[in-house]
Amino acid sequence: MTRAEIRRRRDPVSSDPVAEVQVPNLANQTGTAENDAASLPADPVGERAPGAASRQGPRGTRTRFGRWWWAMPAVLLVFSIHYVATAFGGFYAFTDWTGIGSFEWIGVQNFTEIFADAEMLLALGNTLFLAFGSVLVANVMGLALALGLNRGLKTRYWLRVLFFMPVVLSPLATAYVWRYIFDFDGPLNAFLTAVGLGDFARAWVADPTFAIWVVLLVIAWQTTGIPMVIFMAGLAGVPQEMEEAAAIDGASTLQRLWFVVLPSLRPAIAISTILGIVNGLRIFDPILAITGGGPAGVTENLATVVYKESFALGNFGYGAALALVLTLIIIFFAVVQQRLTQERKD
Repeated sequence: MTRAEIRRRRDPVSSDPVAEVQVPNLANQTGTAENDAASLPADPVGERAPGAASRQGPRGTRTRFGRWWWAMPAVLLVFSIHYVATAFGGFYAFTDWTGIGSFEWIGVQNFTEIFADAEMLLALGNTLFLAFGSVLVANVMGLALALGLNRGLKTRYWLRVLFFMPVVLSPLATAYVWRYIFDFDGPLNAFLTAVGLGDFARAWVADPTFAIWVVLLVIAWQTTGIPMVIFMAGLAGVPQEMEEAAAIDGASTLQRLWFVVLPSLRPAIAISTILGIVNGLRIFDPILAITGGGPAGVTENLATVVYKESFALGNFGYGAALALVLTLIIIFFAVVQQRLTQERKD
């Protein structure tokens, strides 16, 4: 077999004289087709394409703007309730309005009376005490529960639900239950008498010394579930390698908790603390249901004083001034919370 025959078998197209003749014809036909396509008038559909694209922009803008109309009623409702009402309350704080009839502009007289009244200062002190005290107790108890439930217990899911349940219960309903427990004829005194500690039995909610502590205990019991959940989420990010290395080096359980776990939980502790303080400043239901602000006003806070001054005594101007003071305190701690959260993200 010659080399020409071998080459012909390997590349039959190139060796075929017919194919060599047809390829140029195909090229000529392609070129002719392109020239014919170029000579044809422009496609009307192609002319509408740029216009259609330009019209899609405003149409999309109108669609996006139309979505706001669906949310506008809810936005206006929230704006009216929260911001417009707060603005009117801030205005009435500088008046002597009694809720009925006309009023006069008295300037900062209401605020001067607030900071000159010993009872109002006591209410302010109780507000800060209950806020910071409940946060301290709830964070310690929440951390202990989170550490205990973070282990491989078979019943850990049920225990988490059980300890978080007070958060979702009605504060007013649970407060009445606790009032019955701490009543002079309630289960607590009956238990103390049964175990031979009847001398310690007393009317807990009517005792000026213990009433504020009863309120603090109830608030801490009801809010412990929130820091527990926050700390459990923070414990998921604690590196296990560091704990194992510390254990190998001979660190005890308390040392691992202090030097390894707590530094890793600093962001969670900051968020839990600020959230607890902001919520603790607005406590109202437990105090009103358990003690009503008594005895002798030793458990009053700013929220209960605002309620009594405005709706019981009719001093809406004075009550609005108290509410404005409470709002400024809450805003201050809310700004602190935002700063801490922003630093954590950075």
